[in-house]
Formats: sequence, C-alpha cells, structure tokens
Amino acid sequence: MSACPKHYVANDSETERYSVDVQVSDRALRELYLYPFERAVEAGAWMIMDSYNGVNGAAMSDNPLLAEPLKGEWGFDGVVVSDWGGVRSTAAAAGGTDLCMPGPPMLWGEPLLEAVRNGEIDESAIDEKVRRILRFATRVGALDGIPWPTLFFTENHARNVVRRLTTESMVLVRNDGTLPLRTGTAVAVLGPSAAEPRIMGGGSATVIPTHVSTPLAGLRAVLPVTHTPGVRLIEGLIPAPAELVTDPEIGTPGVRVRYFDGETEIGSRHRGSAHLVLLGDELATRATHMDMHARLRADVAGDWQLGFGGTGRVRLAIDGTEVIDENVTDAAGDPVAALMEPPQRSVTRSLTSGQQVDIRITIDVPEALPGLGVLLAFLLGIVRPQRPKDEEFTAAVELARNAEVAVVLVGTSEKIESEGADRTSLRLPDRQDELVAAVAAVNPRTIVVVNSGAPVEMPWRDDVAAVLLTWFPGQEFGDALANVLTGVVEPGGRLPTTWPATIADVPVLNTTPQQGVLEYTEDIHIGYRAWLRAGTEPAYPFGHGLGYTTWTSSDLRVSGRTASLTVTNTGNRTGKQVFQAYLSRPDSTIDRPIKWLAGFTAITLAAGQSRTIEIPLPRRAFEHWTSKGWATEPGSFNLHVGTSVADLPHTVTMN
Repeated sequence: MSACPKHYVANDSETERYSVDVQVSDRALRELYLYPFERAVEAGAWMIMDSYNGVNGAAMSDNPLLAEPLKGEWGFDGVVVSDWGGVRSTAAAAGGTDLCMPGPPMLWGEPLLEAVRNGEIDESAIDEKVRRILRFATRVGALDGIPWPTLFFTENHARNVVRRLTTESMVLVRNDGTLPLRTGTAVAVLGPSAAEPRIMGGGSATVIPTHVSTPLAGLRAVLPVTHTPGVRLIEGLIPAPAELVTDPEIGTPGVRVRYFDGETEIGSRHRGSAHLVLLGDELATRATHMDMHARLRADVAGDWQLGFGGTGRVRLAIDGTEVIDENVTDAAGDPVAALMEPPQRSVTRSLTSGQQVDIRITIDVPEALPGLGVLLAFLLGIVRPQRPKDEEFTAAVELARNAEVAVVLVGTSEKIESEGADRTSLRLPDRQDELVAAVAAVNPRTIVVVNSGAPVEMPWRDDVAAVLLTWFPGQEFGDALANVLTGVVEPGGRLPTTWPATIADVPVLNTTPQQGVLEYTEDIHIGYRAWLRAGTEPAYPFGHGLGYTTWTSSDLRVSGRTASLTVTNTGNRTGKQVFQAYLSRPDSTIDRPIKWLAGFTAITLAAGQSRTIEIPLPRRAFEHWTSKGWATEPGSFNLHVGTSVADLPHTVTMN
C-alpha cells in the first residue's frame, strides 16, 4: 500500500477545474503551494497525483513543475499518476506524468506507440516511466518472487484506531463549562446530522464502510436520549442502514448481491452496505445483470419510501411483486456524478413497526470499459416516515425545552461540499440556523456539533453553551462523539483554518476564473495571514481549540533554532495542549506576512504536572524564495509563542 498525495499543484478551485490556468508567483508556489508536497516526498511518498488545472500556462499533466522541483531537486523517485482524464494528449507522454489514468488505451496506447516509432516522443522518456512503475510495483509487493511483510489487524483494532483519530481531530471552539456532560444527563439529540451524518467528502472521496456509528446511536449508548431531527437535510433516499436490513441467505445484517449471466447465477456475495460501487469488479465483467436482495425491518410505523439508485435498466420488486421497471438515465450527463450519486426511483408503502418487507433490485451490467472494467453503482434506499416540516421543527424545540441538555447536530450536504463545484455561500443549508436559535432560546445548555468539512457561518455561536467542530469524521463518528461529550477523552484538534463570523469578512473571497485564468493576487497572504493583514477579527482564529483542563506557560527561551517553554496543567484532569510558535519581521525589506507559523508541539500532561517542552524551528521558517533560490534575510526575527495565532503571550527576539 502506498500514500498518494494529491493534487499537484495549486488545485484550489473547482470552478472550471478541467481547464482553469492558475497564475501564481514562484515565491507563493515555493513557500506555500509546493511545500506540502515537498514534505510528503521527504516523508517517503511513493506516488503523487497531478491535477486537472494548469499552472502559469501549462497543464499540470505535462507541466515543467513535474521535473523541477519534484523529480529533480527533491529527488522524487516514485510514480506521478494523472487524475482520471487529466492527460489531454499523446504528446503529454514526453512530460512528467508516468501513469495515465483511468487507463492508457485512448491516448497512451496505440497512439503513443506510433508517436515513439515516428520519433515524436523519445523512447527514453517511456523507459523512465516504466522504471518508475516497476519500482513502485516492487515497493508494494506486486511483483512475483519479492517478499513483502503482511500486516494483520482485527476489526476491533482498526475501529479503535479510527475512533482515537476521530477524537483527536475534533475541535472544541466554545465551552461555557457545560462540557463534559455528567453520567445520566438527559439529552435531546436534534438536527439533521444526528441520524444521517456526513462521515466523508463527496465524489471521489467517497468510500462505503461496512459499519457506521451515527451520533444518535453513539449517544444513546451512554446517555438517556430523546430524538427528532427538527430539520431534514438529505433530500431523497439514503442507503438502508445495516441495522434495518438482513441478508436473506445467511440472516446477518447487510444485503445479498448476486451476479447472473442470462438466467445462470455465476456468483453471490454478502455485503455489509446497501450501497454498492463497482470499479473493475472481475465477476461483473462476466455478468449480464446483478441483483441486490434484502429483508427490510421497519423500525417505526408510517409511510416509507422504498427504492433504488442506479442507471440503465433497473427493476424493483417488493414482496415478490415488481413495482418499477425503468431504463434510468442520468439527466446531468456526468458519468462520475452518476457513479457517486446515481439517479433515484422509489415507491411509498405504509408499514407497521416491526413489519418485514422483501426487497430485490435487479440492474443490467454495462459494458466493461477498456483498461477499467465495469463501472457500476447502485443502492437499496429508504426514507423513513416524516412529519410535516413545521410540525417536525416544533417537535424538536419541545424536546429541547424538556431536556437537561440539547445537542444539535448541524452540517452541510453532499451537494454543497463535494468535488466538482465551489460553494457559493457559507450559510448552513435549510432551516438549521433557525433550529439552533430556537433551541437555544428554550434551553441555555445547548451544545452545537458542526458536521462540515470547511468553515460555515454560525450566527448563533455566542448564544449556545458549546460548539464542537467534527469535520467529516469517518465511520466511528458516533462513538467518538459520545466519548468527547461525556469527557472520556478530550477533543484533541486545533483549527487548521480561520472561521469567519460572516462571509463578508473573508479577506480572499473571489476565486472565480476570469476568461479561463485564476490569478492568485493575494500572493503569499493566504489563510490566517490574509486575516492578519486585513485586521478583521474572525469568529475563531487559526490554531484555536479548547480542552477540558487549564494551562499556564512561562520562561520562553531560544537556543539555536529551538524554542523551549515551561508549561503546567493547572486543571483537575489529564489534558492536551498545542503550543504554537510564530515568527514576525516588522522591519523586513521584503514583503512578509505580519506573522507566520514556524512550528508547534503537542503535549499531554496529568493534572498538576509541569514540563519544559521544545518547539523545533526549521530553517525554512526563516527563509524566503528569490529568483536565485532560498535566502535568509540577515538580522533579527521576533518569536511569538502561545496557543493560537491570536493568543501569543510570549515574545523573544532571535538574531
């Protein structure tokens, strides 16, 4: 297995993403946009994916930046792979991309062979690509006769690791003392993300886990809970949860997927998820059609929507009766969207609580694509019974009024945060802001959990007891959230971005290409640097994050390029803090940020414990890029240390 950092480089806008040309200075490229890839190469990445966009006039699939600094100066000896469809021509094979995806036949198959024979592309360029691909195959153990260690781990071990990483990533940005919750606290769990959370990004970031712990399930396991969403964010079907569907062949949670060649069954598999995505499935290449079969158990009485997502000829049978037989097409004409979010069809059935229904979806298998095999996605989907919207909203407010604590889970949808499009607003969709405000008005102990991948406006933030940012936290979301809210563990994250009070405050806002060009006019002043330059106070600054204990720090010293600081956990429980170091150079003769991050160190201490910590300050933090390479401006730098870019109580001068 190999890490594959992506997308190299300056792939920061999804508007016109296949064709936009990013115009950016060499200094900004070197100091900011290339730097993460430089670190990844130093850490030993074996593959890097280049991006769709161009940079300074050349498409990234054959941009000179693939040669220098990537393969030359940095010494990257792995494989550069294109994004799917990112290679535009056969001639691009003379450049730095080594592997054309989703496969070589169209541009790098026979056309490339002919170009080499005609002398249009030097054969040595192809030899170099082959060497890199074979080296990669050797590293991942894909070549016969080369021993490679096998890693063994149990499902419980994997889930424990994921759960720990999830709690480490959560960022508590506000807490009036309501958190952590004591055992037995009666909680109203509200909001659209409680039962239907976003656990990952949309598009190519989507994978289908066999198990998902929802916030509702996680909190119900440790606290007395009442629940209603108040607002429903997801429109349409959701994949039937594993706890509601049973594989009729073996009786365990999940579905049965069968492959047919005509009338002959050629394969059968159990799947833990009712959402199936096939990319090059070997058995599917021999099948004419497939079916997904399950027994659904209604957990509440009412009108259920039962249906499917998929394209091509799809049939739906309920209790043995066919209710839909349709040739479904994707109106948008986007094959990637059709794969990740296939069109849906459904019927309504009135079910009693506990009633079981037999559901079978049959879908024709499309022809295999050269170099790719069969690409197919389909799902068995449901929508639970719902109250009218206003009635549902009112019910949520009443639950909050009668609970000790209200936990409101809000967030974005896959249509808002996904590859292929940029957001046009930072507001939470639908009536979520209204829901939080209404709940906070009747219960001062309101905790808001924000389930989004990037900043959103939070106009109610000063009116609630606590705000916890969870990002897209993965399959262990619910159990991890329960551990954080009840104080089993602290939220361990600190803000990697600046969160604005309103979109009008954002200093770098216009990212729409003009006539196919996107100019990075802000140059090196991005993120928190741009906020410092604008002088606008955000809702929550870069680096901010709270825990469940208190800290003091003192005695900042510098020796060489290492800062040291004495820190003490002054609270009554073990806790974590992240101490951050920033540099400034007010008298600089070159354009610089007001402050810039130079290093940080995380420390965990028991209650009452003190320790002297060190923060390494890399040489690069003092350097700037010039036409002649890296340079250090002689003279003194100010070093500032604290717990966010806006909380830096310690300053010393470094010469």
